[in-house]
Amino acid sequence: MRKIFLLLYSFISLPTFFYAQSSISVDQRIAAEANKINQQVIEWRRHLHQHPELSNREFETAAFVKALLKEMGLDVKTNIAHTGVVATLKGGKPGPVIGLRADMDALPVLERGDLPFKSTAKGIYNGEEVPVMHACGHDAHVAMLLGAAKVLSSMRDQVPGTIRFVFQPAEEGAPAGEKGGAPLMIAEGIMDNPAIEAMFGIHISAEQDLGTIAYRSGGLAASSDRLTIKVKGKQTHGASPWQGVDPIVISANIITALQTVVSRQTELTKSPLVVTIGKIDGGIRSNIIPEEVVMDGTIRCLDATVQEKAHEKIKQVAEEIGKTMGADVTVTIRKSTPVLANNEQLVNYSIPALIKAAGKDKVYAGEWGTGAEDFAFYGHRAPIFFFRVGARPVHLSKEEAFSHHTPDFYIDDSRLDVGVKAFAYIVMNGIPAK
Repeated sequence: MRKIFLLLYSFISLPTFFYAQSSISVDQRIAAEANKINQQVIEWRRHLHQHPELSNREFETAAFVKALLKEMGLDVKTNIAHTGVVATLKGGKPGPVIGLRADMDALPVLERGDLPFKSTAKGIYNGEEVPVMHACGHDAHVAMLLGAAKVLSSMRDQVPGTIRFVFQPAEEGAPAGEKGGAPLMIAEGIMDNPAIEAMFGIHISAEQDLGTIAYRSGGLAASSDRLTIKVKGKQTHGASPWQGVDPIVISANIITALQTVVSRQTELTKSPLVVTIGKIDGGIRSNIIPEEVVMDGTIRCLDATVQEKAHEKIKQVAEEIGKTMGADVTVTIRKSTPVLANNEQLVNYSIPALIKAAGKDKVYAGEWGTGAEDFAFYGHRAPIFFFRVGARPVHLSKEEAFSHHTPDFYIDDSRLDVGVKAFAYIVMNGIPAK
């Protein structure tokens, strides 16, 4: 009799069970799944933090990512742009082809913080052994995208369209003599077959309030151009400078004058401009005026027109100073990364998804920055939207937060679920109709 009662009870309960399951909305399911795996996402991030690898050398990182994506039942391709990994999820419903991207590489920085998962890794950079650290948060980007892949793969029957999870090497720049990063990923076809219709990316921010999302339409990250100035003078004894042409003094004049290109010759209401000389090579010993000085620097801008005019002015100023002081000056400007410009329509369409991920009071229009980001290259092939997720430790003020690319860089990784949810809600939200 007890068996019959239990059997009858199970049949009565079965419709209730199915009703409970079907009553859970897609949004609720995403939230529940993301919350459930958040500790796992944190552990993935900390593993990656402890085992960082430099640009185009992300071999173990790629293997780690590949193994997890395979466990999720995704179609995985590797060795793209050297160490890149791309996984594809075909949803159960019709919809667009959407790309989600995370960068994987670390930096030649010695970690100074005292974390249980602190990096002690070493790598080869410019022919020298250097310490390696995830000093920009790429470990968090990879972990959040893996989390999004896990959430979406668990509910693929409800996913509209096709999702391409892009784990990109060398965002920080390929080693000398090598190609890499987003341009090489694009050249090797990750935007094609079928064509990605919109691309999304996240950057963690150590200075932004924990768990917040900052977005911006239009220019978000600056173009980055490499500047090299060679000043050729005439070598002489340091005791008789009048017998030579001093390239060190001339270089000092050029460095000072370049700032007038920013402050006096650029319409800064249209775009900010940064001209920085970060490296100077010249001289052998204290009592010899050398023949040549070479300066290396960077130019940052958020408007293509202002950028081109700045290039012209920089060349003109440096060459004219050299001419008036008797030296030959050669200016070389190599464009590296274009302006990252978010598609306004895509941004506006995606804001509701961001609000679901973080809460209405934690989503806001942020500011542009003069840092560069090679995610910009994807914008030449499809509309893009790149946004920031806050991870500043709650005990630190914005002024106290440790900057990216520094030995003390540190984030609170407890709210990586915000990034996971943002990616997942964006996928479910879809993209604007053409």
